[in-house]
Amino acid sequence: MPHCIIEYSKSLEHSLSINELVGSVHRGALASGLFEEGDIKTRAIPYACFQIGTVQHSSASFVHVAVRLLAGRSVSQKTKLSDAVLQSIRELNAQIGSITVEVVDMAIESYAKSVLE
Repeated sequence: MPHCIIEYSKSLEHSLSINELVGSVHRGALASGLFEEGDIKTRAIPYACFQIGTVQHSSASFVHVAVRLLAGRSVSQKTKLSDAVLQSIRELNAQIGSITVEVVDMAIESYAKSVLE
């Protein structure tokens, strides 16, 4: 745990390596000190169609990271995690119009998992 889900504007693919973005988010989660590296899962989803305020997608760019983890972390731990992920993305020095990070608690009671070994 956690699941780091990166949503980003597809137009960023022209100026930013998405593999680097994924690695950056992964490193940020690790830098928080809350997880072992083998427990962090990171993936990215591009969006071709979107609007930010009054700006159409052709002239805007964004990265939004939702870090989903089992409930039980303190506000301080979640703040440390979101700050570490945000800082790691900013260190890419990419021209991204908006970068946001949120930490989302998942209910332990309803979380299910199956892993092939």
